[in-house]
Amino acid sequence: MVTLLLVAASMSTAIAQTISPQMQEKAAQLAGEALADDLAYRLVESLTTEVGPRLAGTEAEKRARQWAVRKLSALGFANVRVEPFELPVWVRGLEEAAITAPFPQPLVIAALGGSTSTGPDGVEGEVAAFTSLADLAAAPVSAVQGKIVFIDEVMTRTQDGSGYSVAAVKRRNAAYTAQQKGALAVLIRSVGTSSHRFAHTGQMRRLTDSAADTGVPAAALSAPDADQLQRILRAHDGVRLRILLTPEQRPAGTSGNVVAEIPGTEAAGEIVLIGAHLDSWDQGTGAIDDGAGVGIVIAAARHLLVAGPGGLRRTVRIVLFGAEEVGLVGAKAYAQRHAQTLSQHIIASESDFGAGRIWRFDTGVDEARVAAAQELGVWIRQMGAGPGDNNATGGPDMKYLREAGVPVVGLRQNGWDYFDLHHTPNDTLDKIDPQDLAHNVAAWVSFVYLAANGGEYYR
Repeated sequence: MVTLLLVAASMSTAIAQTISPQMQEKAAQLAGEALADDLAYRLVESLTTEVGPRLAGTEAEKRARQWAVRKLSALGFANVRVEPFELPVWVRGLEEAAITAPFPQPLVIAALGGSTSTGPDGVEGEVAAFTSLADLAAAPVSAVQGKIVFIDEVMTRTQDGSGYSVAAVKRRNAAYTAQQKGALAVLIRSVGTSSHRFAHTGQMRRLTDSAADTGVPAAALSAPDADQLQRILRAHDGVRLRILLTPEQRPAGTSGNVVAEIPGTEAAGEIVLIGAHLDSWDQGTGAIDDGAGVGIVIAAARHLLVAGPGGLRRTVRIVLFGAEEVGLVGAKAYAQRHAQTLSQHIIASESDFGAGRIWRFDTGVDEARVAAAQELGVWIRQMGAGPGDNNATGGPDMKYLREAGVPVVGLRQNGWDYFDLHHTPNDTLDKIDPQDLAHNVAAWVSFVYLAANGGEYYR
């Protein structure tokens, strides 16, 4: 902490005076205290142990909201509340797959969110293999009709996770493209980078989207099993699969966003929003996705709550979004509910990329405000991160706020191994490094403190 304070003094003349030397020193102090604290880890441990997996709209997600209200209230936050909304509910059922010819053997799969059911007897058919969704789309109906489609597209491992958006296209659309060509079902190579025998689940179309096509039954195949199937396909014609998927699509359920605040002083109507999502997929315990984010933003805000006299000029609002995994349902509900006050949201960001250390600070603000917004990352850069570009999304749940004109920033985490765990049964607490988690909290508390007290607007 002493080192950070010395750096604060030496840098005070190097950056714009909308952030004073005194604020810089306070941000450094808060960051140092956060590095020595384990609140974030204790919160993730509590959430993943006492609640576990938290599928959107289910009783488990309700228990997660109750957990969040208890924790936020006990920690001393103000205006703790649940803002509920309705949504359809998809629940996983049985999921089995096997090669039936020429070499009978089981395969490891996971139904994709929103998949339809094969019925209790499953489906069996010859495999029609494609290297990409585009190849499937270009194929004649005769090559697909009555068959089980297999799309074998590999995801690229990257630090920033940029390979995900490319690979996820097949997950979102394969079931519908295959249905249009008369397929029985579809398997995709998992959208992930792991070589372990886990299948990565994930949502197809947003759960709240209406569409004429319901899609054929769809599942992800573990990477080793995709390799195995591809070897057999290269050597033999007429490879056959059997798939059984029995998910249930329920007509209605309840989710909600959990909101808490640290009220500001002279600019209380101006809001700095920090978020994470509370729901998770149902196979692991949602530790990296997004229990880590929940722990990070609550712990960062807690350090501000007990920071001492003077308080914060602006209100800091924590939003733990519901139903993110099934299509950003909570994010949309928040934007709609708070539409009349979005102009008062000064800046916003979400932690939703695990617990890896922050390596870059991006902005997504008006071009004339980039320099001022980059000042908010001064201590993040002192902790080893570099300045980024002005193309920040702010995180998945920031989509509707960003589209409404709310400025965002991105505290970019090292995601080199994030997609080894993402949406798998292996997303559990033991994968989180407590020191890396504390590093995130330190970065976040410095950013939020400066955003809540600085003199700039970022629109």
